[in-house]
Amino acid sequence: MREEDQLQQPVTPEELMQELRFKATELLLREEWQESVQVYTQFINLCRDQISDKSHQNHPDPDLLTKLKKSLCLALSNRAEALSRLRDLTEALKDCDQALKIESTHFKSLVCKGKILLSLNRYSMALDCFKTAILDPQASGNLETLNGYVQKCKKLEFQSRTGAFDLSDWILSRFRGKSPELAEYTGPVQIKRSELSGRGLFATKNIDAGTLLLVTKAIATERGILSSEDSGENAQLVMWKNFVDKVVDSATKCERTHHLISTLSSGEDEDKLEAPEMSLFRPEAEGTGELNEKLDKVRILSVLDVNSLVEDSVSAKVFGRNSDYYGVGLWILASFINHSCNPNARRLHVGDHMLVHASRDVKAGEEITFAYFDVLSPLSKREEMSETWGFHCSCRRCKFEEEMCSKQEVKELEIGLERGIDVGSAIFRLEEGMRRWMVRGKGKGYMRASFWAAYSEAYGSEKSMRRWGRRIPAVDIVVDSVAEAVGCDERVLKVFMQTFKGNGLSVVDMEKSLKLGRGVHGKVVKKQQALRSLLDLGTHDA
Repeated sequence: MREEDQLQQPVTPEELMQELRFKATELLLREEWQESVQVYTQFINLCRDQISDKSHQNHPDPDLLTKLKKSLCLALSNRAEALSRLRDLTEALKDCDQALKIESTHFKSLVCKGKILLSLNRYSMALDCFKTAILDPQASGNLETLNGYVQKCKKLEFQSRTGAFDLSDWILSRFRGKSPELAEYTGPVQIKRSELSGRGLFATKNIDAGTLLLVTKAIATERGILSSEDSGENAQLVMWKNFVDKVVDSATKCERTHHLISTLSSGEDEDKLEAPEMSLFRPEAEGTGELNEKLDKVRILSVLDVNSLVEDSVSAKVFGRNSDYYGVGLWILASFINHSCNPNARRLHVGDHMLVHASRDVKAGEEITFAYFDVLSPLSKREEMSETWGFHCSCRRCKFEEEMCSKQEVKELEIGLERGIDVGSAIFRLEEGMRRWMVRGKGKGYMRASFWAAYSEAYGSEKSMRRWGRRIPAVDIVVDSVAEAVGCDERVLKVFMQTFKGNGLSVVDMEKSLKLGRGVHGKVVKKQQALRSLLDLGTHDA
C-alpha cells in the first residue's frame, strides 16, 4: 500500500481510544490537570459510545465489553484524580461514584473518593473507603499511606463528634512545623433571630468559660506580611482581589460550598432571611441537593463584604504568627456570630481553621457574640470603629455607657486622659464617681474596660502605684470585673501576670491566672504546662 493511501485511511475507534489513553496518562503524570481532564473526557465519551454499540450488537463479545468497562472505570478514576487536584470536588466525586458502579472495589477509585470525602469533612464515609481499599491486593505497596489515612479519619471523626481537641503539644513546641490537623466541630449552638442584628448564634445549654463552641474551616483565605513602608492598603487590596477569586472558584467547583455561601446575608433584606438548620453545617453533612439559583458573583462580593473576617483583629489570637501578619478569610458558621461590646466568646486561628470558645460563662438561650474590633476602648472610639463596619452597636454595654458618658465628669476624664493627665488621678476620680453614681456589678466592669488603657498604665507604673496604690482598687478586683463584663482578653491577663512579676504568684493567684488563661485561649489547651507557656509568652510580649 502506498504511503499516501495509509495517511488517508480512517482511524478506527479502537486506535483513537488508544491514542487518547496514552495522551491522557502522559498529561496526568506531568500534573497538567486541566489538559488531562479534557483528554480523559474525550476518551470517556468515546468509550461509552463503544460500550453502547457493542452491547446492542446481535452477538456482543462479553470479553470485549468487560475490557471496555475496565478501561472506562480507570479513566473515570484518573479524571476524578485530576478534578480533585483542581478542587472541582463535586465533579470528582461523581466520577468516583461512576467508576465504583462499574467495579465496586476499584482500588484507585476508593482511595480517590476517600481523599475527596476527607476534604469535605465526611470522616466516617472516607474511613469506609480507605478500609475497603486496604483489603485490595494492590494495597500491599501502599499500606503505610493507607493506614495513615485510616488513623487520620478516626482521629478527625472522634474530634468532630466529641469536640475533644488539644493543642498543648503544638504550643509546647513553640508552634514549630505545620499547624495540627483539626476536624470541623459544631457544639451546643443554634442559629435564631437576633435582637442585635438579623440572625445570630445562640447557646443551647449553659456553657463554662473556655468551652469550645465550634471549629470551622475557611472556604478560602488570603494571607501575607504587610510591609512597613507601604501603609498596607495597596497590599490589602491585592489580597482582597485574590481572596474573592478563591471564594468564587471554590463555590463554582463545589455545590456544598455554593449552598453554604447562599445561606449568608448580603446585607439586604436581613429580616426576610430564614435561620438555617444546624445539620447543614455539621461534619458528615452530605449533598444539599441541586441549587435552583446560579452562581451570582455580584452577590458573593456583597456576602464577602458583610461576612469576611480578618485575622489581625484584637478579638482574634492567631497562633504562631508574627505581628506584621495579615489575613482575611470566610468561615461560614462563624459568620452568623454578631458583634457585641460585651462579648462572651473569642476566636483562635489555627491554620485555615477558626476555633470559637466561650470567653466567660454563657447561659442557655444567650446569644454568642465576639468583638469585631477592640472593645477595651471608650464608647466614642468604639462608635467610630462600628461605623467603619457599617452598623451601630446597641448592646447592653453601649446603652449603659451612653447614659454614663452624658455625665460631665466622664467627658472631662476622657479629655484629660487625651491631654496626658496623671492616670492614677483619672482612675481615682472614675472610681469615686462610680461610687457616687451607684454603679454596681457589670456596670463597673464596662466602665473599667472603657478606661482600660489608664488602668493598664497605672498598674504597670511603680510611680503611679506608690502614689495611688492604696486609693485605687487592687489589680485582681479590676481584672475580675473586666473579664466578667467583656470576657477575658490577653492584655487584661498580661497586666494581672506582670503585677506579680518578681514576687511570684500564690497558689490562689496562679489558679486565677489559669482560669483567665482558659477564657483567653480556651480549653483546647489542656495541659497546664502549655497554658503556662502561653501565659509566659503573653507576659513577655511587647
